[in-house]
Amino acid sequence: MDNQRIFLFMALGLVLLLIWTQWQEDYGPASQPAPVAERSAESEPGATPGAAPESAGVGEQGAAPDAPEAAGGGGRDRPAAEGTETTPDSDAERVEVVTDLLELEITAEGGNIRSARLLKHTVSVDDPTPYHLLQDTRDLLFVAQAGLVGDGVSAPDHTARWQVEQARYVLEDGADRIEVPLRWTADNGVTIVRRYILERDSYVVRVVHEIENAGDAPWRGYQYTQLRRSSDAEGPGFLGAASYTGGVIYSDAEKYEKIDFGDMASEDLSRDISNGWAAFIQHYFLAAVIPPRDETLRYYTRVNNGEYILGMSSPWRTVAPDERGQFETRLFVGPKEQDRLDEVAAGLELTVDYGWLTVISKPLFIALDWIHGVVGNWGWSIVLLTLGIKLVFYKLSETSYRSMARMRKLQPEMQRLRERYPDDRQKMNQELMTLYKKEKVNPLGGCLPILVQIPVFIALYWVLLESVELRQAPWILWIDDLSVRDPFYVLPLIMGATMFLQQKLNPAPMDPIQQKVMMALPLVFTVFFMFFPAGLVLYWVTNNSLSILQQWIITRRIEAADKSRNG
Repeated sequence: MDNQRIFLFMALGLVLLLIWTQWQEDYGPASQPAPVAERSAESEPGATPGAAPESAGVGEQGAAPDAPEAAGGGGRDRPAAEGTETTPDSDAERVEVVTDLLELEITAEGGNIRSARLLKHTVSVDDPTPYHLLQDTRDLLFVAQAGLVGDGVSAPDHTARWQVEQARYVLEDGADRIEVPLRWTADNGVTIVRRYILERDSYVVRVVHEIENAGDAPWRGYQYTQLRRSSDAEGPGFLGAASYTGGVIYSDAEKYEKIDFGDMASEDLSRDISNGWAAFIQHYFLAAVIPPRDETLRYYTRVNNGEYILGMSSPWRTVAPDERGQFETRLFVGPKEQDRLDEVAAGLELTVDYGWLTVISKPLFIALDWIHGVVGNWGWSIVLLTLGIKLVFYKLSETSYRSMARMRKLQPEMQRLRERYPDDRQKMNQELMTLYKKEKVNPLGGCLPILVQIPVFIALYWVLLESVELRQAPWILWIDDLSVRDPFYVLPLIMGATMFLQQKLNPAPMDPIQQKVMMALPLVFTVFFMFFPAGLVLYWVTNNSLSILQQWIITRRIEAADKSRNG
């Protein structure tokens, strides 16, 4: 019996740890990244964005005239204009771009995407304002930048002034795509056009640099694309800090790799990667840079004046006189909708960060999404998925509940043994083992099946926490957003009541202290669950209710069988 209690307390301790972690992230002291030293592109060569890698077949490699020699790299590191950036004035010239999903603002100064609103995702159920993902307000910074660096020739970096043709572009009804051209011209006859290309029903923005060399000398340069943000760039929102916020990169070799703000502050990244991508992610949303496949780029991170930069630079390219050249990359700016992420790039769906239980969480989400496709309501989908999980584990649960029922039947005899040997614990345990053997009861039979199911329950916890599909998803009556807490705390109170009923069906601990602790747990859980999203609480209520029903049926069957055998 004592071993059973140890396993049960381990399981409860694990759940309490999850709850405490959630509480700390939501209401505890805000975590801050490690302090960063001021870095200057002028004083520290390593502060410049990364270099194009040396790879065969991608053109001549070398260093810009003032680039430092990279150790063993043949002078690959080349500076790009990073500079110290300040928030632009609100009256600065901007180009507005509107599609069916996105509303972007592109500044003529720099030609960068300084604002992105998601038209299908509002701030909250009560606030219909489109969610502001990319922004450059005084308090928050999260922008996408691009630029070119020339090898001794003029090129527009991310601070250059671009000529714009019109102030507003709108995707018209019946049109499938829209192009936003920006033009830059040098004195040497080189004209560069940057095109932002957006398509209907897509959060992908293609960024194309077209170089037309009408001069007498070759033009040689490379492209860099980067995301720049402050560490607190995520706007307010319940549970916004619950999931990972920071940088991630993906490569064929390392797969999904997190690079948080502390990592960026302590060390600059400089790595050659092909068929990868880089992103800043936060709860429910992300912005990612996705380069062309089968091309090796230099991925880098930098910290400049407290702002964190994650980007990549392409190989050198040469455009001969009277010829044209082109660079291209893609940006994804939007929600972590898994069906979209799968189509954009390999591994991008991993930004829906289920942690170490992804191998279990992913199938659970697929099942939840399939059920939603049938019933059309995420709340009922959670209920049906929980029912399905209970059916899968029915036999294990049945074994557990049968063991608990038999243990409960033995409670009077166990209590008599405790009273008979109050000062001889060894003798009492020997008598208990004799009693278990006589009655054919395994004291561990009730907890081992529960432990097997714990990883599945935790995996589903993360599915419900991470899935943007549940954001602002209604269920019934007053539950109009499953991603925020129940405004009237009805579900947490029901959850506490079901937990209390479960305890009444289980054998009570013999230790009076354990009895008091177990009786207090429903109240403690109820208080904590008042701050959990309604979708998570709905799962616990459903699971507890089904467990009570199953345990009650099994207990009644055992009692009826005993009466029939003894009668």
